[in-house]
Amino acid sequence: MDDEFDLPPGIGPHNDRELELMLAGTKPMAMFSDAVHVSDYFPDADFAPHVETGKIIRVEEIIPDEPYDIRYLFFALPGEEWRIEEALILCRNLRARTVKDHDADSARMGELLGYRAEDIEAFIEHSRR
Repeated sequence: MDDEFDLPPGIGPHNDRELELMLAGTKPMAMFSDAVHVSDYFPDADFAPHVETGKIIRVEEIIPDEPYDIRYLFFALPGEEWRIEEALILCRNLRARTVKDHDADSARMGELLGYRAEDIEAFIEHSRR
């Protein structure tokens, strides 16, 4: 099976559950990204009612890159907007190819997204393969 789909435990436990976890108050931030020309990956409609009522904060940024610009979509619980600001710095550095320590940035992004330390370590170990 492809490694992308045969992931070890701890990697991606929030995937497809971001909104549910955020509404439960157990996930402070969610991030989605893909090339601009791809449009069906982003869950704007699912989050929209909660953004409209102020239960969730939404920030979008398109970062230029080659061959395609990258769209980043963030959602955060009120009071957790600082996570989006810090995550955007990491994303901008990644796209600008100025990252000095990919493992450290991956770990920090995992923390910002609300993952447990052991899940972050499992992700980093898997990405080294």
